[in-house]
Amino acid sequence: MIQRKISSELKEHLDKKEISLLVGPRQAGKTTIMLLLKEELEKHGKKTIFLSLDIESDQPYFLSQQALLNKIQLELGRETGYVFIDEIQRKQNAGLFLKGLYDLNLPYKFIVSGSGSLELKEKIHESLAGRKRIFDVNTISFEEFVNFKTEYRYEDRIKDFLSIETDKVHNFLEEYLNFGGYPRVVLETSLQEKRKIMDEIYRSYLERDIAYLLKVEKLEAFSALIKILAGQSGQLVNLSELSSTLGISLKTIQNYLWYAQKTFIIEKLTPYFRNPRKEITKSPVIYFTDVGFRNYALGLWGHRPAFPRDGFLFQNFVFGLLKEKLRLTEKTIHFWRTKDKAEVDFVLDKGSECIPVEVKYSALKKPEAGRSLRNFIARYKPRQAWVVNLSLRDNLKINGAQVTLFPFYDLVAPQENLFGL
Repeated sequence: MIQRKISSELKEHLDKKEISLLVGPRQAGKTTIMLLLKEELEKHGKKTIFLSLDIESDQPYFLSQQALLNKIQLELGRETGYVFIDEIQRKQNAGLFLKGLYDLNLPYKFIVSGSGSLELKEKIHESLAGRKRIFDVNTISFEEFVNFKTEYRYEDRIKDFLSIETDKVHNFLEEYLNFGGYPRVVLETSLQEKRKIMDEIYRSYLERDIAYLLKVEKLEAFSALIKILAGQSGQLVNLSELSSTLGISLKTIQNYLWYAQKTFIIEKLTPYFRNPRKEITKSPVIYFTDVGFRNYALGLWGHRPAFPRDGFLFQNFVFGLLKEKLRLTEKTIHFWRTKDKAEVDFVLDKGSECIPVEVKYSALKKPEAGRSLRNFIARYKPRQAWVVNLSLRDNLKINGAQVTLFPFYDLVAPQENLFGL
């Protein structure tokens, strides 16, 4: 069993009246997390009920709020209990449906999950304002992956393991960069079965989330767009060029990108700028939430040990590490590009302060910083900058900025002051 960090956060929220709302991509582990939590509650003598809109026999309970309430009271009585609802995105007007239940001030704690749907990501937030807390359930993180692979022997000493067992860590990195973090893929040992699982995940995303939930008519065009974006991960995306290549309108391209974001497949980074006249502000950069999904779309999935050393893939991986570490902070992630070709992979922004981040998919032998990073430092005068690489830990001083070079795994188990701005 893969232990998920989000589970402990969810447990801490069980005594809060707010609805605990788990959202994330299909097959990321939301149902498993809920079932394990249900089992643990029952071991402690708590009353629970689990209903899913994916189960046909459960669907009549969601025809009205009263129908659901009747079922809950039948199973739990009128005392405190825990109500688990899976795949809520299949309910029309899910936000209003849950809001009505919440406002009845019932003695039940609701734990609800849903994958990518416009209803879930958009209207539900407005309907449940002040009534829910969002728990983002992504695919397995690299830290969770390493802990699972080492059978949790070093869970409380993960920083030491990553620093000492560097050969093993780099092997884990190559495996993770290849297959990604979908739980079923990670758990399966057979390459053939891994491929079948990944194919099912990819197809079900297109055929269920996109074709049915989002009513996208041109499924082939959407699939082709995902493949093109996978090949351009970490690079500027020219929407007009995509429109011309795929033979669909610019507005449709924009809609499809929005769909892909709302179904948790991609994330769109906006540029960091203080002088919009000199820097590119319209073209976004796209990253995939799971590198395995990205590889499968490109036809590069499962090619170990001859897996190509893809710098943009490593960059996508580092983006995931940064996003995980910054998710409970006020910092936002951007990129920096100028019309004269200067570029910095990431800029961690906190209003008046920022940290530029350069990513190098190589084992640096000596401290160095690229021309673009130096240009950024000269222009914006940040107090610190980072160069994330495979192995080197060192420091530089550039124009008064402290440039810290460190291995990627410091983002998995960071030093105490690493994220201090």
